[in-house]
Amino acid sequence: MSTQATKLVIVTEKLLFKHIVGIIEGAGATGYTVTAAEGKGSRNTRAPGHPSVSDAYEKIKFEVITTDATIARNIADKVAASYFNNFSGIIFIGDVEVLYAHSL
Repeated sequence: MSTQATKLVIVTEKLLFKHIVGIIEGAGATGYTVTAAEGKGSRNTRAPGHPSVSDAYEKIKFEVITTDATIARNIADKVAASYFNNFSGIIFIGDVEVLYAHSL
C-alpha cells in the first residue's frame, strides 16, 4: 500500500548545513537525506573535478519527505527567508507517492 506525501528539496551551499538541519528538525520533520550536489545554475557551475580552496562552498542537496505539507512549506519559507538573499540556492516541493517506508 502506498502513502501520499510531500517531498521538499533544498539545494544550497554546504556552509549552511548545520543551520538548515536545525530548521528541518525544529519544524518537526522526522528525517532528511543529504547528498553532494553538482550542476550549473545562475550563480555558478559546480562540476566534479573542479578544485576549490575550501569545501565549504560546495553544494549539497537536502531531501525531506513528510506526510504533512505544512511542515515542508514552513521549512522552505524559513530557509529562503533566512539565507537566500546572501547564499545561492533553490527549493522545490512536490507531491510524491511513497511505496515502501519504515515510517514517515
